[in-house]
Amino acid sequence: MELQRGVMGDLATFPELAAAAEARGIVDHAARLLAAFRAAHLPVVHCMAEFRADREGTVANTPLHTAVLRRPEHLLEGTAATDLVPGLGAQPSDYVSVRRHGVAPFTGTSLDDTLHELGVRVLAVTGVSTNLGVLGLCVEAVNLGYQVVVASDAVAGVPLDYADEVLRNSISLVAAVHTVDEITRALAVLTR
Repeated sequence: MELQRGVMGDLATFPELAAAAEARGIVDHAARLLAAFRAAHLPVVHCMAEFRADREGTVANTPLHTAVLRRPEHLLEGTAATDLVPGLGAQPSDYVSVRRHGVAPFTGTSLDDTLHELGVRVLAVTGVSTNLGVLGLCVEAVNLGYQVVVASDAVAGVPLDYADEVLRNSISLVAAVHTVDEITRALAVLTR
């Protein structure tokens, strides 16, 4: 979820989120999880946010969107800000789902259709931000009938201690919460 240069990477317009992601080491943890999924021949999907230069298709219906849409360069489609952060090792076999509105990846995108076509029923989630986008992803996924597992050491939010509380007290009600090591060990057993 939004492991993008302009969200939490070197071009981040949210420096506090970038710092939290760095402190948690989510790029390294997410990269290990992605490598395990690819090795098991399971799909990897990057859920990205980007905006058109004219902002068509994006509604400024939240304080967050109102603020970021005032920045004409923020996550502009086709720019380096919308790229995955280095270190994730994007592969041609990966899928990308892009949204231009809202805070979660399912509504108004083809993500659900893509996952159904791939036969996916369980999602392993990494990314930012725990207290908004990741939470929204989990709730939308559960509402669509998916099981969700969140990699606790591969998610971050701001402030980090609050994001951890969201993980413990909200996300844990709709998703299993495990470390990347725990998920990869389970994956190894399941794919033998």
